[in-house]
Amino acid sequence: MTGDKTCRVLSLDGGGAKGFYTLGALKEIEGLVGEPLCTKFDLIYGTSTGAIIAALLGLGKPVDEIESLYRLRVVQVMGELLPNKKTAALEGLAKEVFGESRFDAFKTDMGIVGTRWDDDRPIIFKTNSGQAFTGASTFEPGFGCTIADAVVGSCSAYPFFLKKIVTTGRGDRIEVRDGGFVANNPTLYAIADATESLGHNRNSIQVVSVGVGEYPAPKLPTTSARKWVSKLPTVKFSQKLLEINTQSMDQLCRVLFRGVDVIRINTKYTQPEMATDMLESDMDKLGRLWSRGRDSAREQEERLKRFFE
Repeated sequence: MTGDKTCRVLSLDGGGAKGFYTLGALKEIEGLVGEPLCTKFDLIYGTSTGAIIAALLGLGKPVDEIESLYRLRVVQVMGELLPNKKTAALEGLAKEVFGESRFDAFKTDMGIVGTRWDDDRPIIFKTNSGQAFTGASTFEPGFGCTIADAVVGSCSAYPFFLKKIVTTGRGDRIEVRDGGFVANNPTLYAIADATESLGHNRNSIQVVSVGVGEYPAPKLPTTSARKWVSKLPTVKFSQKLLEINTQSMDQLCRVLFRGVDVIRINTKYTQPEMATDMLESDMDKLGRLWSRGRDSAREQEERLKRFFE
């Protein structure tokens, strides 16, 4: 833990390609502290696209490198139309950036949020036994899974992606779906980890919670195939479900942990030109999200400076 006994937590929302907003905000935060974010946060949590970013930060990657990866590969993933092609592109990305690395490779404590589909409950891949609510004596980092498998599971949002089967260290096969179904905003889970598992006093916990921004619904895509997909009830319902989950988790966090200092970066935009969703693949629009994320973090600059003092 940090030398001043404060537990600093970073929480990153899910939201597909809208993670460009998250990266814009993180660019400002990293510039403020002048070093890799894994050295400044004692616990990093991420869901879905936030899980990708969180995992890379936890391995010590700079934000610029992650943003370059998003421009090159994540846009390609979201640009695929069919679930099988989306899934193949995501698997390829995870394999390329994480290889066979496991949770002992992280430089700080982590939480990757997924949904244990068959059991209708959360599954959170963690790094050390101190984070275990129960079963600390038999704890295995990340359940023995690779980082790539945990991240892909956290990103596997139905019906956009196929199901993900992860294999634990003892050989169990678990179907994992998008963590957004249980905590698209993982801040509540992260604080519970810091207080109930790691045992920190609420007054000693400081949290930076970064969303993906809120935007108007986009107009229908121009191609007939994308127009047809966007009209599917399951697609529209899934996106709405994730958005509702984000807001409900934020409200619960405020009610249950009102004594915890939380800086929430998640600006709402109403301008028509900002219309977007998690499947966005237009780099011009995603570039605007990146800039808006930087603007949002700058608006919190004084609070962030005090946060790291």
